[in-house]
Formats: sequence, C-alpha cells, structure tokens
Amino acid sequence: MLVSATEMLNKAKAGHYAVGQFNINNLEWTKAILQTAQELNSPVILGVSEGAGKYMTGYKTVVGMVNGMLEELNITVPVALHLDHGSYDGCYKGLEAGFSSIMFDGSHYPIDENVEKTTELVKAAHEKGVSIEAEVGAIGGEEDGVIGMGECADPNECKRIADLGVDFLAAGIGNIHGKYPANWKGLSFETLDAIQQLTGDLPLVLHGGTGIPADMIKKAIALGVAKINVNTECQLAFAAATRKYIEEGKDEQGKGYDPRKLLAPGFEAIKATVKEKMELFGSVDKA
Repeated sequence: MLVSATEMLNKAKAGHYAVGQFNINNLEWTKAILQTAQELNSPVILGVSEGAGKYMTGYKTVVGMVNGMLEELNITVPVALHLDHGSYDGCYKGLEAGFSSIMFDGSHYPIDENVEKTTELVKAAHEKGVSIEAEVGAIGGEEDGVIGMGECADPNECKRIADLGVDFLAAGIGNIHGKYPANWKGLSFETLDAIQQLTGDLPLVLHGGTGIPADMIKKAIALGVAKINVNTECQLAFAAATRKYIEEGKDEQGKGYDPRKLLAPGFEAIKATVKEKMELFGSVDKA
C-alpha cells in the first residue's frame, strides 16, 4: 500500500538521515528499487516526472503498476509514489490518479503566483491525505524542459512557502539536475542553513543528488535535508551495464537477445546504485 511521504520524512529529519527518491520509468527500474528497499529495510520514494508518466502511458498506469508490484513482491517497507516537478495541472491529475505524494514546481513563477498556486494545491492534496512538496529557487540543469542555472533560493521566500503548510520543501542551493560540470562551485551551505533556520522542523529536499560528494551529502542532512533525489546516476549505471553486455557479444549468445536477459545487467546495476545511496543517506533499517 502506498503511503504519504510526510511521516517518513519527518522521522528522517528527526533522526538525521535522508530518504532517497529514485525516479522510475519502466518495470525493471521499479522492481529493482523496490527489492533493494525491502532487502535493506529502508523507506523509499518512487519519483515520476510528467514526462515519464506520459512515457508509461499515463499516471493511472503507473499507479496500477506500482500497487501491483507492492502486492506481488510482498513489499512491507514504506513506499511513496511521488509526482516529481509537477505542473499546476499535472498535480491535479496526479491526485486524481492516486499518487500518494506530489511536488508542485512553482519556482519559475513570480513568488506571489507561486504562493497562490501552492496554497490551492496544499488544500487539494491534504483533503486526499497526500503529501505535497514545493520548490523555491530554480534547481540547475534541465528537468522536463524546465532549465535552471543552479540559483540559490531566497530564505525569506522559502519561509513564505513553508508557512502555507507544505509537507517538505525543495530549495535551490546551487544543486543541478544531471551531471555536474567540472567548474561547479558546490552547494551553498550558508543558504541551506539560513533556510533551515527560518523553516524550523520542515523537512528539506535536495534535488540533483547525482555527483554531489559524500561529505556534502552528509553535511546537507545535518542541516535539515531529509529527502535526496537520485535519477541520473541510475540512468548512467543502467546504460553502462547494458553497453557492456552488448559489447561483450552476450546478446548474440543463445537467447541473449531476450529483453529479460538484455536488461538484467542494468537491473542489477540499479540495485547496486540504490544500495550505495541508501547506505550513504543513512536510511538502512529505518523502515
């Protein structure tokens, strides 16, 4: 059964660890993440962008697939299905489809419009018992066509959004979606600390978890980050393992071309990546 992310993230912040959000876009990825979470007794958040939702033929299909897996795989750890970087309309579609958590990315709106739209969505989400994440300050890189340069959020604007009753908050602190460039300046812990001081017990979210050094991850958790998003790293691991399988000619051995065999190395690579991140985030045995 899918759960709201609110309780798991409140526990994470109080316990000084973080819950990983791992984005999904097909059956193999979803199964790999769920099995790893169960094996490590870790809570987990499955992220679905609007683009991935369309790729998997719609939100209702995604919800049905995940619910079916939870039952068939006998998953007992807490699992939230989270709409990642949702548009205003997309959030309502996610609520209707049965997502247990949504994110409204209003960071590209003027702050007053972000506040207005977030206020409406908080009410709609909480009426259904669904957790809601909001964003202030554009996260760097590109996510579903939204491009940001890694700007740092205004702590006072973060407080305005936090005071609306959101369950957790993503704030730009120099983090970037995708691969980090060689000249990346690192996270702004000064900004993160200022945001934490103004938002109190509200769990904070770190997007762009791929490529951030372990020491920065741990410091961010110490400063109130309770949810860390990882996507690109799983994509890279999956691609590398699949490429190796084909370059070694294994797809031409016997029935190595069978998609189940072809995708198996990527499946195991994702499991290894998720395990590494859960251990780094400190969520193992926290279910």
